Amino acid sequence: MTQRLLVIEDEPTLARLLSYNLTQEGYEVTIEDHGTSGFERVVQEPFDLIVLDLMLPGMNGFDILGKLRAKAIATPVIILTAKNAEEEVVQGLKLGADDYITKPFGVSELLARVGTVLRRVSGAKEEEVPETSDSAIRLGQLEIYPEKYEVMLGSTSISLRPKEFEVLLYLARKPGVVLTRDDLMNAVWGFDYIGGQRTVDVHVSSLRKKLELDPESVHIDSIRGVGYKLVINKKRSSHPQES
Repeated sequence: MTQRLLVIEDEPTLARLLSYNLTQEGYEVTIEDHGTSGFERVVQEPFDLIVLDLMLPGMNGFDILGKLRAKAIATPVIILTAKNAEEEVVQGLKLGADDYITKPFGVSELLARVGTVLRRVSGAKEEEVPETSDSAIRLGQLEIYPEKYEVMLGSTSISLRPKEFEVLLYLARKPGVVLTRDDLMNAVWGFDYIGGQRTVDVHVSSLRKKLELDPESVHIDSIRGVGYKLVINKKRSSHPQES
């Protein structure tokens, strides 16, 4: 089945370039040049992936991304950011973007990133297996429900974005074990993901803030120069924190 892509981009030349090259790769491509109409299109129609510019008329890319995730629309999103705009990248990842491309970019990079995200999503679906009646992971006050993408800390529900959840789930499956950034990158984003390790740090930093409800019960330790580990039922260690 042909995969459907939505490109939300208001610069006509770039939109045509994206449409042409993605179509040549066999994707079915729809173009929207306005933020509001782009958002409404996603709500009304199913797409396999969205290529989203951040600076748009009507509704900017950050607003679109935030509203989509708030509606539990998990369609993968690749954001287009300006060169040297690290703050844009960080904000986009925190809002639930799956990847980013920095302008200007080459066609080969675009196609590689699109293919990587689609393969990762497709692979995750293929690996799904029937769940048991109770497949929760329970670690002290922390309860994780993989089949529902739900997390409880004591009696409180913790709202996580999809990639934050997957990072926490991977850490929780090896509590107390130091996992490198490469471990997390490969497990959550895939071996062929070509983004930087900053992506992992952003998601861990966001996770920390959401787990601060009960830091004495559960928290994520940084091991400088190595990676992270999930610590249960211990006071926060004195390791320097890296976000």
